[in-house]
Amino acid sequence: MPGDKNALMSDMGGLAPTEGAVYGANVEKGIEEGNLKLATLVGSRVCHDLISPIGAVQNGVELLEMARTVDGPELELIADSVKSASTRARFFRIAYGGASAQMLGRAEVTGVIDDFNTTGRLNIDWQVDIPQPRALVRLAFLALQCCEAAMPLGGSVTVALDGEAWVLTAEGRRVQIDPTFWEDLMAHPDLDALTPAQVQFALVPLAAEGLGRKVVGETSEGGLSIRF
Repeated sequence: MPGDKNALMSDMGGLAPTEGAVYGANVEKGIEEGNLKLATLVGSRVCHDLISPIGAVQNGVELLEMARTVDGPELELIADSVKSASTRARFFRIAYGGASAQMLGRAEVTGVIDDFNTTGRLNIDWQVDIPQPRALVRLAFLALQCCEAAMPLGGSVTVALDGEAWVLTAEGRRVQIDPTFWEDLMAHPDLDALTPAQVQFALVPLAAEGLGRKVVGETSEGGLSIRF
C-alpha cells in the first residue's frame, strides 16, 4: 500500500516520505518499462522464428501451383491458411515486437495492412501518408487490435492524423464493448484476469506512456474511436 511503500523507501537509504514516494514511482515506472521491453522481445522472437518457415511453406505452395502437379480445394485451403498465417505474423511483429527509432514509410505499413484486409475481419483504411516512428505505428497497431476485439463480426477502421494526434475511427455491424478496458484505455488491467485475446489492452498504456501520450477511447452503438 502507498503508506507502507513510503515507509519502506524511507528506511532504505534514509529518504523522506515524499522522496520515498518519488523513488517508489520511479521504481514502478522502471518495472513497467521492463515489462514492455520483455513482452516486445518475446513478440519479436516468436514472430521472427515463425516468419521464415511460414514463408518457406508459402513458396512451396506457389511452386506447386506453378507446376500444376497438385490442384483442387485442398491446395487452395493450404494457400489461404498460409497467407493468413504470414499476414498475422507480419502484423504481430509490428504490434508486439520491439520499436526502435526506425521510421516506417507508408508503403511498408500498407503492405502489411493490405494483406491483413484480405485475411482478417477488419477493413483498415491507412490514411497516414508520411513516415512515422515505429513506436507510434506499434501503438496504432495495438489500438487496431483493441478495435478488432470490440467488433466480433468485423467492420472498418480509418487511421488518420489530426495534427500531431492519431485518430482511429471504427464502425461495425455489432460493437461489443468490455467496460473493464474501454472506460479507461490508460488503466493497467489486472494481468491475472486477462486472456490471451486481451493482451493488447495491457500493452496499450505501457506503449503510450513510453511515448508520453494519452490514449482516449469513445464508444457508441455502432462504432468507436481511439485517439492518442
